[in-house]
Amino acid sequence: MFSSWGAWQDWVMTIQLVGAGVGRTGTHSLKGALELLLGGTCHHMMEVTDEQGSGWYGAFTGDPPDWPDFLAGYCAIVDWPGASAWRQTAAAFPDAPVLLSTRSSVDVWFESATNTIFKAIASIPKEDAGPQGSFIGPMMKSFCAGDWDDPAVVKAAYEAHNAAVREAIPAERLFEYQPGDGWGPLCAALGLAEPDQPFPHTNTTEEFRRRLEK
Repeated sequence: MFSSWGAWQDWVMTIQLVGAGVGRTGTHSLKGALELLLGGTCHHMMEVTDEQGSGWYGAFTGDPPDWPDFLAGYCAIVDWPGASAWRQTAAAFPDAPVLLSTRSSVDVWFESATNTIFKAIASIPKEDAGPQGSFIGPMMKSFCAGDWDDPAVVKAAYEAHNAAVREAIPAERLFEYQPGDGWGPLCAALGLAEPDQPFPHTNTTEEFRRRLEK
Protein backbone atom coordinates (compact mmCIF):
# COMPACT_ATOMS: atom_id res chain seq x y z
CA MET A 1 0.00 0.00 0.00
CA PHE A 2 2.83 2.39 0.88
CA SER A 3 5.98 2.60 -1.21
CA SER A 4 8.16 3.98 1.58
CA TRP A 5 8.32 4.83 5.28
CA GLY A 6 8.00 8.49 4.28
CA ALA A 7 4.74 7.77 2.47
CA TRP A 8 3.40 6.02 5.58
CA GLN A 9 4.38 9.00 7.75
CA ASP A 10 2.63 11.40 5.37
CA TRP A 11 -0.52 9.26 5.48
CA VAL A 12 -0.75 9.12 9.29
CA MET A 13 0.36 12.72 9.88
CA THR A 14 -2.30 15.26 10.74
CA ILE A 15 -2.37 18.81 12.03
CA GLN A 16 -1.39 18.78 15.69
CA LEU A 17 -1.18 22.56 16.14
CA VAL A 18 -3.01 25.40 14.39
CA GLY A 19 -1.08 28.65 14.14
CA ALA A 20 -3.30 31.73 14.07
CA GLY A 21 -0.53 34.35 14.09
CA VAL A 22 0.04 36.32 10.90
CA GLY A 23 3.36 36.58 9.09
CA ARG A 24 6.33 38.33 10.74
CA THR A 25 5.49 37.03 14.21
CA GLY A 26 8.30 34.50 14.32
CA THR A 27 6.43 32.01 12.18
CA HIS A 28 9.44 30.68 10.28
CA SER A 29 11.25 29.95 13.53
CA LEU A 30 8.06 28.31 14.80
CA LYS A 31 7.99 26.14 11.68
CA GLY A 32 11.49 24.88 12.40
CA ALA A 33 10.74 24.33 16.09
CA LEU A 34 7.52 22.43 15.39
CA GLU A 35 9.24 20.22 12.87
CA LEU A 36 11.84 19.31 15.48
CA LEU A 37 9.18 18.60 18.10
CA LEU A 38 6.70 16.72 15.91
CA GLY A 39 8.95 15.03 13.37
CA GLY A 40 7.01 16.19 10.33
CA THR A 41 6.62 19.16 7.99
CA CYS A 42 4.91 22.30 9.28
CA HIS A 43 2.93 24.23 6.68
CA HIS A 44 4.05 27.82 6.08
CA MET A 45 3.86 30.23 3.16
CA MET A 46 7.09 28.69 1.93
CA GLU A 47 5.30 25.36 1.59
CA VAL A 48 2.66 26.63 -0.85
CA THR A 49 2.85 24.70 -4.11
CA ASP A 50 1.23 25.07 -7.52
CA GLU A 51 -1.20 22.32 -6.56
CA GLN A 52 -2.25 24.18 -3.41
CA GLY A 53 -2.90 27.54 -5.06
CA SER A 54 -6.52 26.87 -6.00
CA GLY A 55 -7.29 25.45 -2.57
CA TRP A 56 -6.06 28.54 -0.80
CA TYR A 57 -7.90 30.73 -3.27
CA GLY A 58 -11.07 28.85 -2.44
CA ALA A 59 -10.47 29.24 1.27
CA PHE A 60 -10.82 33.01 0.89
CA THR A 61 -13.57 33.07 -1.72
CA GLY A 62 -16.19 30.77 -0.23
CA ASP A 63 -15.07 27.42 -1.64
CA PRO A 64 -12.71 25.99 0.98
CA PRO A 65 -10.87 22.73 0.49
CA ASP A 66 -11.43 19.59 2.53
CA TRP A 67 -8.93 20.58 5.17
CA PRO A 68 -7.85 17.14 6.47
CA ASP A 69 -7.25 16.04 2.88
CA PHE A 70 -5.73 19.35 1.78
CA LEU A 71 -3.24 19.44 4.66
CA ALA A 72 -2.58 15.70 4.80
CA GLY A 73 1.06 15.01 5.55
CA TYR A 74 1.61 18.21 7.57
CA CYS A 75 2.09 18.09 11.33
CA ALA A 76 1.16 21.73 12.01
CA ILE A 77 0.39 24.99 10.24
CA VAL A 78 1.68 28.50 10.90
CA ASP A 79 2.05 31.80 9.02
CA TRP A 80 -0.04 33.09 6.15
CA PRO A 81 -2.05 31.89 4.31
CA GLY A 82 -3.22 29.61 7.11
CA ALA A 83 -3.33 32.46 9.61
CA SER A 84 -6.16 34.08 7.66
CA ALA A 85 -8.05 30.78 7.57
CA TRP A 86 -7.61 30.07 11.28
CA ARG A 87 -11.34 29.77 11.97
CA GLN A 88 -11.63 27.09 9.29
CA THR A 89 -8.57 25.10 10.34
CA ALA A 90 -9.34 25.38 14.06
CA ALA A 91 -12.77 23.89 13.33
CA ALA A 92 -11.36 21.22 11.02
CA PHE A 93 -8.81 20.05 13.62
CA PRO A 94 -10.70 20.44 16.91
CA ASP A 95 -8.16 18.49 18.97
CA ALA A 96 -5.24 20.73 17.95
CA PRO A 97 -4.23 23.59 20.25
CA VAL A 98 -4.26 27.05 18.68
CA LEU A 99 -1.09 29.12 18.93
CA LEU A 100 -1.38 32.88 18.50
CA SER A 101 2.01 34.38 17.69
CA THR A 102 2.34 38.15 18.03
CA ARG A 103 5.01 40.83 18.35
CA SER A 104 5.75 43.11 21.31
CA SER A 105 3.66 45.88 19.72
CA VAL A 106 1.67 46.58 16.60
CA ASP A 107 4.31 49.08 15.48
CA VAL A 108 7.10 46.50 15.76
CA TRP A 109 5.05 44.06 13.71
CA PHE A 110 4.10 46.66 11.09
CA GLU A 111 7.70 47.78 10.57
CA SER A 112 8.82 44.18 10.06
CA ALA A 113 5.91 43.38 7.72
CA THR A 114 6.45 46.58 5.73
CA ASN A 115 10.12 45.78 5.18
CA THR A 116 9.45 42.21 4.10
CA ILE A 117 6.01 40.81 3.26
CA PHE A 118 4.46 43.96 1.86
CA LYS A 119 7.50 44.64 -0.30
CA ALA A 120 7.27 41.08 -1.60
CA ILE A 121 3.56 41.50 -2.44
CA ALA A 122 4.27 44.75 -4.26
CA SER A 123 7.03 43.09 -6.27
CA ILE A 124 4.88 40.28 -7.71
CA PRO A 125 4.08 41.03 -11.37
CA LYS A 126 0.43 40.27 -12.11
CA GLU A 127 1.38 38.37 -15.25
CA ASP A 128 3.77 36.15 -13.26
CA ALA A 129 1.95 35.86 -9.97
CA GLY A 130 2.23 32.08 -9.65
CA PRO A 131 0.23 30.02 -7.14
CA GLN A 132 0.78 32.45 -4.29
CA GLY A 133 -0.24 35.50 -6.29
CA SER A 134 -3.64 34.00 -7.14
CA PHE A 135 -4.79 33.97 -3.52
CA ILE A 136 -2.80 36.90 -2.10
CA GLY A 137 -5.48 39.44 -3.07
CA PRO A 138 -8.41 37.53 -1.49
CA MET A 139 -6.25 36.70 1.53
CA MET A 140 -5.34 40.33 2.16
CA LYS A 141 -8.94 41.35 1.56
CA SER A 142 -9.99 38.97 4.31
CA PHE A 143 -7.33 40.44 6.60
CA CYS A 144 -7.58 44.17 5.97
CA ALA A 145 -10.13 44.68 3.19
CA GLY A 146 -7.22 44.70 0.76
CA ASP A 147 -5.81 48.03 1.97
CA TRP A 148 -2.45 46.54 2.86
CA ASP A 149 -0.65 49.76 1.85
CA ASP A 150 -2.59 51.90 4.36
CA PRO A 151 -0.67 51.82 7.68
CA ALA A 152 -3.65 52.76 9.85
CA VAL A 153 -5.88 50.13 8.24
CA VAL A 154 -3.25 47.38 8.45
CA LYS A 155 -2.38 48.10 12.08
CA ALA A 156 -6.04 48.08 13.04
CA ALA A 157 -6.50 44.81 11.14
CA TYR A 158 -3.59 43.19 12.99
CA GLU A 159 -5.01 44.12 16.36
CA ALA A 160 -8.53 43.07 15.32
CA HIS A 161 -7.20 39.74 14.07
CA ASN A 162 -5.49 38.97 17.38
CA ALA A 163 -8.51 40.09 19.39
CA ALA A 164 -10.80 37.84 17.32
CA VAL A 165 -8.60 34.81 17.96
CA ARG A 166 -8.53 35.50 21.69
CA GLU A 167 -12.29 35.90 21.78
CA ALA A 168 -13.15 32.84 19.70
CA ILE A 169 -10.74 30.23 21.04
CA PRO A 170 -11.37 28.90 24.57
CA ALA A 171 -8.62 29.78 27.03
CA GLU A 172 -7.74 26.13 27.63
CA ARG A 173 -7.07 25.67 23.92
CA LEU A 174 -5.25 28.95 23.19
CA PHE A 175 -1.53 29.50 23.69
CA GLU A 176 0.36 32.68 22.91
CA TYR A 177 3.89 33.19 21.67
CA GLN A 178 6.26 36.04 20.91
CA PRO A 179 9.71 35.80 19.30
CA GLY A 180 12.19 35.12 22.08
CA ASP A 181 9.81 33.00 24.16
CA GLY A 182 11.71 29.84 23.29
CA TRP A 183 10.37 26.32 23.70
CA GLY A 184 8.01 27.01 26.60
CA PRO A 185 4.73 27.99 24.88
CA LEU A 186 5.08 25.34 22.16
CA CYS A 187 5.90 22.51 24.52
CA ALA A 188 3.13 23.56 26.91
CA ALA A 189 0.63 23.58 24.05
CA LEU A 190 1.69 20.13 22.86
CA GLY A 191 2.34 18.57 26.25
CA LEU A 192 5.94 17.80 25.33
CA ALA A 193 9.21 18.14 27.18
CA GLU A 194 11.50 20.95 26.08
CA PRO A 195 14.33 19.71 23.83
CA ASP A 196 17.91 19.99 24.94
CA GLN A 197 18.91 22.18 22.00
CA PRO A 198 18.62 25.86 21.08
CA PHE A 199 15.35 27.18 19.76
CA PRO A 200 15.73 27.95 16.03
CA HIS A 201 15.80 31.63 15.08
CA THR A 202 15.41 32.10 11.33
CA ASN A 203 14.12 34.43 8.62
CA THR A 204 15.16 37.75 10.08
CA THR A 205 14.22 40.91 8.18
CA GLU A 206 17.73 40.96 6.70
CA GLU A 207 17.48 37.35 5.54
CA PHE A 208 14.05 37.95 4.03
CA ARG A 209 15.27 41.05 2.17
CA ARG A 210 18.28 39.19 0.79
CA ARG A 211 16.02 36.47 -0.63
CA LEU A 212 13.70 39.10 -2.09
CA GLU A 213 16.58 40.91 -3.77
CA LYS A 214 17.71 37.65 -5.37
